[in-house]
Amino acid sequence: MGTTTARDERSVVAMEVGSVSGFQRISTMAGVGHGSGYVNGAISIRSPATISEVDKFCYALGGKKPIHSILIANNGMAAVKFIRSVRTWAYETFGTEKGILLVAMATPEDMRINAEHIRIADKFVEVPGGTNNNNYANVQLIVETAEITHVDAVWPGWGHASENPELPDALNAKGIIFLGPPATSMAALGDKIGSSLIAQAAEVPTLSWSGSHVKIPPESCLVTIPDEIYREACVYTTEEAIASCQVVGYPAMIKASWGGGGKGIRKRPAVDMETLFAFC
Repeated sequence: MGTTTARDERSVVAMEVGSVSGFQRISTMAGVGHGSGYVNGAISIRSPATISEVDKFCYALGGKKPIHSILIANNGMAAVKFIRSVRTWAYETFGTEKGILLVAMATPEDMRINAEHIRIADKFVEVPGGTNNNNYANVQLIVETAEITHVDAVWPGWGHASENPELPDALNAKGIIFLGPPATSMAALGDKIGSSLIAQAAEVPTLSWSGSHVKIPPESCLVTIPDEIYREACVYTTEEAIASCQVVGYPAMIKASWGGGGKGIRKRPAVDMETLFAFC
């Protein structure tokens, strides 16, 4: 059952009441906008007894700040699996699936297909659509949404903003918990050159690459890798890249230090090196 009012440029009010796995779901959207998106108002659906149990659980384990609510800054399978896992854990720990309030983010595209993570979340937040830099990868939007919905923590999932060290730093500045590694770890491992040097310092086997010859003592990379060592592992010109590939051996992969994923990798002949290196 659902009722929806007319939408104008400033506000949206929509309410849906439905049975999801035996529980009531109510979503109310108020006129707090991010561009073309809107944020639903806060509705507590947990009993005082449940809240008290979460507090006791936290303090018994030496925690200082109980997590009662989480913003899920992701969609699709990642969000669905997280919601189901938290619900299972909450039921086993507190005797109720609603031990933790779970707030989903929803783009117009997600809502158009009635995405599962929206349907099973306790609440949802409407955010701008389009590419993920407008929504799930937008650090500023995630932080603002977390503040508006008054959540205690943010879970980034995988992909999108999950590997952006700016997100944990920005959330920490607002007193919001980031459910993931600290920014320093993310920065160190997100940088392909830095992470490879750290692996070599720890004597972890690595594939042959332009920095295979660089030796670095473990104590030198506890905080940051010295610039002179970092630069020694890089290639800056086409000539250096060609020479490095000849040492590494073909097939070789050209990759930017902060290049992520592998969908964009294409097989090309060595003669294209000069042209392709300029795009890295």
